[in-house]
Amino acid sequence: MILTQNRQSKFKSTISNRQINLTVVLENVHDPHNIGAVMRSCDAVGINEIFVLNTTVLTKKQVLRFGKSASGAMRWVDLHYFDNVEECLSLVKEKYKRIYATHLGEESKDLYSLNLTDPIALMFGNEHDGITDESLEFCDGNFTIPQFGMVQSLNISVACAVTLFEALRQRRIAGLYDKAFDENNDFHKNKYQKWYQNQLNKWSTSE
Repeated sequence: MILTQNRQSKFKSTISNRQINLTVVLENVHDPHNIGAVMRSCDAVGINEIFVLNTTVLTKKQVLRFGKSASGAMRWVDLHYFDNVEECLSLVKEKYKRIYATHLGEESKDLYSLNLTDPIALMFGNEHDGITDESLEFCDGNFTIPQFGMVQSLNISVACAVTLFEALRQRRIAGLYDKAFDENNDFHKNKYQKWYQNQLNKWSTSE
């Protein structure tokens, strides 16, 4: 069985718009359904990979057990699991240069004042405890989402979606979604081969 021309074109169009210098880090987000919802948002704005850091409750096996919540997004967005803050965030900073965390502090900036077109990792903590002090040491800045209601709190998956679609807005204006698939681009080529093989594997296991 081979992919239809339309499916191949969809793969190439999606891969060409992957934002390889934008990612999400989730720290101690205990609800796998929230992780699944975040992955759907990441796929929607073209994020290639996310980092899940859990130092408290969930094991890697538990994190990955969200199936339906991700609505298939896990096939398109790579998930990297860590249980060590330094190991995780050192790698993130090496790949994405800067980390901005959702954290209410004296020097926190308004989300809409940030430049989200540069290489950046956006970090979100759980709704009860937020970002740990250890992780904040690795962050280059903090931001908050402006709110005008009585309850100053958003579900983690909602907060992430709001932030990511602001990044999408800025990046569209900057022309970062106007890329064409390049057969000579190693990322494009390798990602296409991976997705193609994943699709074939899915067909073979469903027969």
